[in-house]
Amino acid sequence: MAALARISRQALSSVVPSSKATLLHRALATEAAKAITPSSDRVKWDYRGQRKIIPLGQWLPKIAVDAFVAPNVVLAGQVTVNDGASVWPGSVLRGDLNKITVGFCSNVQERCVLHAAWSSPTGLPADTSIERFVTIGAYSLLRSCTVEPECIIGQHSILMEGSLLETHSILEAGSVVPPGRRIPTGELWAGNPARFVRTLTHEETLEIPKLAVAINDLSKEYFQEYLPYSTVYLEVEKFKKSLGISI
Repeated sequence: MAALARISRQALSSVVPSSKATLLHRALATEAAKAITPSSDRVKWDYRGQRKIIPLGQWLPKIAVDAFVAPNVVLAGQVTVNDGASVWPGSVLRGDLNKITVGFCSNVQERCVLHAAWSSPTGLPADTSIERFVTIGAYSLLRSCTVEPECIIGQHSILMEGSLLETHSILEAGSVVPPGRRIPTGELWAGNPARFVRTLTHEETLEIPKLAVAINDLSKEYFQEYLPYSTVYLEVEKFKKSLGISI
């Protein structure tokens, strides 16, 4: 094909003057473009460079209006980020097999991975539930676990399937919670596997929600740099299409 095109160009240049040859090339290119029709089953991508939102089947990630989700965060499938929550750069929340919920004023810090299995071998719920005022340190991995309100998970921690952190509990950095392990309320655990260290003081339990609120306040500063819209715009576009309004 390349040789044929080269020969045809040489033939045109030898027969037709250069100005007319240019016009002829343009006319042929225009006709060729008209002849190419896009396939009816071609996916029409709705690309927005601010955030990676990946719908899976009927499941679409949901983000509250005042939640902060960094531009390079990946949300896939059954993911819900509630009011006041924040998900920081590089994190991946993959709800392809089950639900992932980030509760009110909770935060998932840099490079965290949250996933949920089809089912839990312990018989406990297989979804990943992060309730309110929870702080998850950077580089942590959570899979099909439950974190009750007002907890702190240290950096580089791993929570396996069916694990449970009860209210007012703290997990030290680098801790690994085995499948089905329960961290009782008001206790500090650490190690691999995680073991009881001591009971938290009343003052320490009061500081847990204060840390979550402080990180929430910090996330508000980032709204000045990023576009502060949520997935509500999808509902607006759907409404416009139903009325026949061009988007």
